[in-house]
Amino acid sequence: MSARDPAVAVCTVTHDDAEHIERWADALAAADRAGPALEVVVVDCASRDATRARLDRVRLCWPLRIVALEENLGFAGGMNAAIAACSSTVRWVLSLNPDARPEPEAMGALVECHRRWSAAGLRVGSVTGRLLREAVEGQPRRLDACGMRLAPTWRHFDRGSSEIDRGQYPRAEEVFGGTGAATLYDVEALRDVAIDGEIFDRDFHTYREDAELAFRLRERGWRSIYEPAARIEHRRLNLPARRRQMSADANLHSLRNRYLLRLYHQTPLNLLTTLVTAQLREALIFAAVLVRERRSIPAWRWLWRNRRRLRARAAVVRARRTVSAFEIERWFWRDARPLLDEPGR
Repeated sequence: MSARDPAVAVCTVTHDDAEHIERWADALAAADRAGPALEVVVVDCASRDATRARLDRVRLCWPLRIVALEENLGFAGGMNAAIAACSSTVRWVLSLNPDARPEPEAMGALVECHRRWSAAGLRVGSVTGRLLREAVEGQPRRLDACGMRLAPTWRHFDRGSSEIDRGQYPRAEEVFGGTGAATLYDVEALRDVAIDGEIFDRDFHTYREDAELAFRLRERGWRSIYEPAARIEHRRLNLPARRRQMSADANLHSLRNRYLLRLYHQTPLNLLTTLVTAQLREALIFAAVLVRERRSIPAWRWLWRNRRRLRARAAVVRARRTVSAFEIERWFWRDARPLLDEPGR
């Protein structure tokens, strides 16, 4: 690989994202000049606005590959198509939302973090940065995500989400996983966890697909690292606190995918340790859907209709695990792990 052969493939999935394209492209152009050589693949999932036209204009002044789909396959399906379109020479894939803008040095920081800890003997599958909410004049800057953490209620959270940025989370740490909005993945790791050639589970469509991939990486022994030097601005729209403002489709996928996560990745040990907390939350969710969110009821019907296929996939996922249930279980009870706490260090 020559000095300027693409080392990182930036994969972006768009759907009616015209308002973000110009700033996204400007951020990537600056990152390409400051860091490793980039290849950019955009999969447009049947946008109805001016997204395609603006992407075409970007292509005139700065090379990128555009894959146009005739239907909206969601983030999961779109990202699979983007990864499939990447060159064989790339070593890393960066999932990057169109509303996420890395600072010029962020790409280099992510790659350097992967190289440093891989050389130290860790099997690094992904590196995620310090995501910041879009700046609002007159208001303090807030964090968006500093890695992913799990909770015994079977929820997954972005560490630091909505906190005022006071310099917390200042050191590189091992975390459970990274948000799909901006995470660098090792291509070898993605190939290792693929099922039937599929990286992201297309059934997830949108929402929680990054957590599902994080589980599969963990279960195959791949580690995830948070690198604070990689700063990325993210204009996040969907948050748990804004559930009532989210689209009916987004809420339906969120509900459905919660059950898929547990079906694929809950172990007997975890069922025992989280029985009270998780089942209490399930009861609250059940009541809330019946009373306030009846448009999500089709999620339960879909799960029932597809139960045999989903159980078969769950069996495949379980059969591919190479780490103990106890190793995964510990991530339900801790926020992160210091990298210097490695055995033998």
